[in-house]
Amino acid sequence: MNQRLEGKCVLLTQAEDYMGPATSKLFREEGAEVVCDSTDLTEPGACESVVQNAGRIDILIANLASQNYSGIHAVDLPDDAWANTFDVMVHPLHRLCRAILPQMIERQAGKIVVYGSATALRGLKTVTAYSAARAAQVGYVQSLGVEVAANNIQVNLIAQNYVENPVYYPEKLRQRESFQASLKRQVPLGRLAKAEEDAQFALFLASQESDFFVGQAIPFSGGWIQR
Repeated sequence: MNQRLEGKCVLLTQAEDYMGPATSKLFREEGAEVVCDSTDLTEPGACESVVQNAGRIDILIANLASQNYSGIHAVDLPDDAWANTFDVMVHPLHRLCRAILPQMIERQAGKIVVYGSATALRGLKTVTAYSAARAAQVGYVQSLGVEVAANNIQVNLIAQNYVENPVYYPEKLRQRESFQASLKRQVPLGRLAKAEEDAQFALFLASQESDFFVGQAIPFSGGWIQR
């Protein structure tokens, strides 16, 4: 059976967190060489160093997330909490793409997949900083996507919510009856997505099967975004 990413080199950021483990496992099973990075990408020059050390990069999986995501009303939100979301999720995205794109443009081929959030597409209370940073990712992907499309480079974003994750949805929370009831109210499918399901979507966007997708922010939320 042909492997969908055979011979491809993938750079995966925050590889130990969030969607990192499921993505690295699946992509390796599909034949990719996966460079797993866990560097603090907020440090000056970190993004550029990661790209340089990785060498050839056919696919960038920008897995950029912050734990400072909820619980503070906008009137109480301090500047450092606001800035942190952009430092973690927005500025590294640009720096990584800026460093990687020259080699992709030279080869006239490349894929950039961003693990984003559906909170950029639908309002939620007490996540103004997080939602704003995620919306900035969407705007960046939309613009960059059309900018590099003529170079046969596809840039897209998965706007996800309600995906299994030990940080956002720890096991104790998932076992609560109140949480299960909330899932049934909020998510038409009535459940969390498995991380493997999300990784399969990223695999599709990283493969040649998605060559006609350009600058898209695609909801992956079990119908939550349609409510």
